[in-house]
Amino acid sequence: MSYKRLIPCIFIYNGKAIKWFQDKEVVSENVVELAQYYSEQGADELLVFDLSESDEDHTESIELIQKINRVIPIPMIAGGNIKRLEDVKRLLYTGVKRVMLNFSKSDMFSLAQEATNRFGKEKIAVSLNDFDALFKQQQLIEEYSSELIFMHRLDLNSVMNITNIPCIIVTDTDSEEELFNILRCPGVKGLSGRFVSDVKMQFSDFKDKCAERDIKITSFESLMDFSEFHIHTNGTISVITQDYKTGEILSVRKMNREAFETTVKTGKMTYYSPDLDCIESKQNQYVKSMTVNETRDILLAKIDFREKTETYFTQSLIGSDESKKDPMQIFEYVYQTILDRKRNPKQDSYTTYLFDKGLDKILKKIGEEATEIVIAAKNPNQDELKSEFVDFLYHAMVLMVERDVTWEELTEEMAKR
Repeated sequence: MSYKRLIPCIFIYNGKAIKWFQDKEVVSENVVELAQYYSEQGADELLVFDLSESDEDHTESIELIQKINRVIPIPMIAGGNIKRLEDVKRLLYTGVKRVMLNFSKSDMFSLAQEATNRFGKEKIAVSLNDFDALFKQQQLIEEYSSELIFMHRLDLNSVMNITNIPCIIVTDTDSEEELFNILRCPGVKGLSGRFVSDVKMQFSDFKDKCAERDIKITSFESLMDFSEFHIHTNGTISVITQDYKTGEILSVRKMNREAFETTVKTGKMTYYSPDLDCIESKQNQYVKSMTVNETRDILLAKIDFREKTETYFTQSLIGSDESKKDPMQIFEYVYQTILDRKRNPKQDSYTTYLFDKGLDKILKKIGEEATEIVIAAKNPNQDELKSEFVDFLYHAMVLMVERDVTWEELTEEMAKR
């Protein structure tokens, strides 16, 4: 059985979050805080719609999306006011997982092809208003996108007969039974809309209701029960937390059964404090993986560590031990991820796509990204320049893996010079 995802919508209009497409009631003055709230409450992903009406507002929305991505660990899909390839690129550079193109507009067809050729179809999602659009544009959709987003309720069985592309349903219904029926559909990957986006939404409670109906929402699941560990006499086990990107050891704490089971259920680190005799949940420590050693008396939790507010997050990078991380650890982590994609190809992965196309395609991409750096360097926007450098370095690392060149070899060569 495939896991489903609960995906709140955020509608950005005039720099604020509003209630719905045509409902301009302000839900939150602070879009970033709203995104954090959804993430901390248990949302699995975010769907962001930019409803801006001018290029200036569009730029502001993109900046907000970038700020959101810096403070939440869950994936994000974004779309709205996309007119050209540059808009797709700017959104992808904010860190979104996919860019959503509105296929109710015919000029999006050629843009989807252009964006797929540039970034890979796994970076593109298509939004549709009805079944007819899917039926008429099926070939284009399957060739140039990896996810469907339906903006209205429709006959899901008919959709499943047409395509195998996973879809997200954005619905305005508040009927839980209807929502359960949507989630039961095999091709539905996620549920979004009014119900899921309500700020009073209790994600944990709704996931429990889904579980009662044999609908699996959360993908957190332990292969071992707490009783299988070799616990200390006080009923705890030691847990080491490690930054999943850099390998830096962050802390050594304790877990009792309640803390362990809460961690598994929420995907956020929860510890036991012997001094206070209570558990303590860390809303900013998101579990990537958790393993036990051979003697089953120590857990290793690899986590994505995020601060609670954007301001504090920025200060921590500048003023704490975060700033002392070796940049080479980041490069090596990305390099190893790319190497894994070469050894273990993944369907719809852009990196796998580059390796499949071969050396000439990789070299072409490096040339394109080098040109983008030159163009960005002539503009005053430092963030754009940094984004272009990152894109270039990623493609350079793909070439390094393709030609069996390692960072160690490069640093040794640089030291000789």
